Amino acid sequence: MLMQHSLQQLRTLRLEGMARAFEEQLTQPAITALSFEERFAQLIDREILLRDGKRIDRLLKAARIKAAAACLEDVDYRAGRGLERSQIAALGTGQWIRHHQNCLITGPTGSGKTWLACALANAACRQGLAAYYVRLPRLFEELRIAHADGSFSRRLMQLARMDLIVIDDWGLAAPSAQERSDLLELLDDRVGTRSTVITSQLPIEHWHTYLGDPTFADAILDRVVHAAHKLALKGESMRRKEKA
Repeated sequence: MLMQHSLQQLRTLRLEGMARAFEEQLTQPAITALSFEERFAQLIDREILLRDGKRIDRLLKAARIKAAAACLEDVDYRAGRGLERSQIAALGTGQWIRHHQNCLITGPTGSGKTWLACALANAACRQGLAAYYVRLPRLFEELRIAHADGSFSRRLMQLARMDLIVIDDWGLAAPSAQERSDLLELLDDRVGTRSTVITSQLPIEHWHTYLGDPTFADAILDRVVHAAHKLALKGESMRRKEKA
């Protein structure tokens, strides 16, 4: 009776992890060989694991990662892709995000840019960091609507709090003057404080021309390219290889 009351109290306090571990202890006769401190430590460990798991689930859901199953453990290092295990391993630690550095991924269509960017975002979430995936055309549309309904400043603040933003499909269409201005605002909030991943079919040396206005291009690229890890993917389309 006392045991059931204790379980109920744990659940009332929303300590579900401890409650589950306590129930398991009650069904294990050998648990009596452990000291009170050891048994209590098990309860605490389970509560922490459960809460960490729920937080990671929330981060992954909020990140809206396009390739949700992408993970760095599954990176294809076949010859000719331009990927080095040491570089991917270093990125996988997440230290570059904690040091507020960027990552620029370029390569032809189908080379795996989006998948790799999603794998980096996935790894960040599993390390307890807040990430957000968005295609650049969708981001521009999102900010255009925010201007119209008066939520632009609030949305910029929300994005500025993200530890990592993945901007996919950079360079598909030339930005308008307003889009260039919005992009600069977003990136200026992040320089030296947060990290950004950009994927593009365009080589980095062509980004200045893509952005159009030389003054804005200089300002934007200064905030993006500085302190950036660069991955230039090569080879034929991974999609064609998968179908073969």
